[in-house]
Amino acid sequence: MDFLKGLLIRLVTTAFAFWLATLFIPGIALDSDSAVTTVTTLVLVAAIFGVVNAVLQPVIKTVGCGFYLLTLGLIALVVNGLLFLLTSWIAGEAGLPFHVDGFWPSAVLGALLVGVVTWALGAILDRD
Repeated sequence: MDFLKGLLIRLVTTAFAFWLATLFIPGIALDSDSAVTTVTTLVLVAAIFGVVNAVLQPVIKTVGCGFYLLTLGLIALVVNGLLFLLTSWIAGEAGLPFHVDGFWPSAVLGALLVGVVTWALGAILDRD
């Protein structure tokens, strides 16, 4: 049961972080006309982002280990921005009204904001 609680907290905090990103970062848009559509879209985009990160990020870190060492980890900003853009593309293909305009600055700043907010809320809410 603790696993499901942790998973639900991660999903809600990530959805909240995506909502904040749509409010504060220009170029990240959520075009919906009702609160139910907005919440549903945010939860689905958070789930897509979680799956994309869970599947691709370990592979990218393993394959690009040299780049991580060479750039002292700064390549992670580029990787997270690209994963954020991929999430936007998948959401668009699924018919969700979530869109990121481009890589810089929208996707990079969006990924940074989502990462910081989910980290902070996860620490506060003790998701693990």
